[in-house]
Amino acid sequence: MSMTSTISTEKFFLNAFEKTFLNSERRDILLNIANKIIEEYNNNKLVNINFICTHNSRRSQMAQVWAFFAAQYFNLNINSFSGGTEITSFNRNTIKTLQKASIKFQLDDFSHQNPKYLISFKGISKTLLVFSKRYDYKENKTPFIAITTCDNANAKCLFIPEASRRFHLPFEDPQSSENTELRDKKYLEINEKIAAEIYFIFLEINKKRH
Repeated sequence: MSMTSTISTEKFFLNAFEKTFLNSERRDILLNIANKIIEEYNNNKLVNINFICTHNSRRSQMAQVWAFFAAQYFNLNINSFSGGTEITSFNRNTIKTLQKASIKFQLDDFSHQNPKYLISFKGISKTLLVFSKRYDYKENKTPFIAITTCDNANAKCLFIPEASRRFHLPFEDPQSSENTELRDKKYLEINEKIAAEIYFIFLEINKKRH
């Protein structure tokens, strides 16, 4: 289920960062996350990050995908994972908006309820398997830095024993635009915002790694 795009993944990533305005409060949150990741990275030379949202369908998946790409782009030994407080499926509109950044999706394991996809990027040899799962899924390597991307998941996950550190980085839910004329625009806006903020975090890590 690949889809061609006129913009490369790298260009989308860079453009998103360049066009996104970060106010001082948001920059402080991102810098705090980056600095704590740097501490672990410089101590262990490896970091696992787990993006957690309620359904692991939209925002947490986008964050995992962009963190995976950023780790390859900046040549950092960082693993990105995602999970939910419950299992649903990788939302099809999330797939469509990621495909607009030339991210290729290949069906790996078909399931009406929760299909698995193998995604790839031009110029990057590694691939990423994506599907909806709980945040404590056995293949989400521990310990991990937990980043909740929605208020509901942050409230439900009062304690995450596998997390070495925990941060709350909420994004607007594109689900609110479903069945409206603004759906594609809203998904793209949130995709760009997540890509931009992941770029900001990983750029800081790259600057300060030993």
